[in-house]
Amino acid sequence: MLKTIDHHTLQRLVDAGAQVGAEVYGRAGGWEIVINYGLVKQPLVATRGKPRKFRNFTTLATYLRELRIVEFTVNAADFDPEARDENDPRRELASNRLKEAHAAAEYDKWFRGQVQASLDDPRPNVSAEDARERMAAQRDKLRQRIKSDAH
Repeated sequence: MLKTIDHHTLQRLVDAGAQVGAEVYGRAGGWEIVINYGLVKQPLVATRGKPRKFRNFTTLATYLRELRIVEFTVNAADFDPEARDENDPRRELASNRLKEAHAAAEYDKWFRGQVQASLDDPRPNVSAEDARERMAAQRDKLRQRIKSDAH
């Protein structure tokens, strides 16, 4: 089984003063890091155990620099910036966000139309007090009918 290293462990190694090196490999749609510690090479993994992939090389370089790893080798032989990982969950999340945004915009359009139609309605408005009085009268009628049906 291939041993891996996560960010927390890597940070502790660097903080402890360990001699840590890095190799960066180009992959379909991004870059991955392999950490060299002694004779051991370990891929840097994300929280779910899959290799951490950086879409942007500048982000990757900044990440390594913040860890105080300022020298690393780059292998771009398999790098393909046009390729996208079909299993990338961000694709589905982005798709869902876009669908939700369209649905929200459609609802907003409908809602505003309903409000405007109500404002444009030539029939007289009913005040809140008038509505309360009408409902109270209806309740009284229903109570009287219930009492008369009970007897």
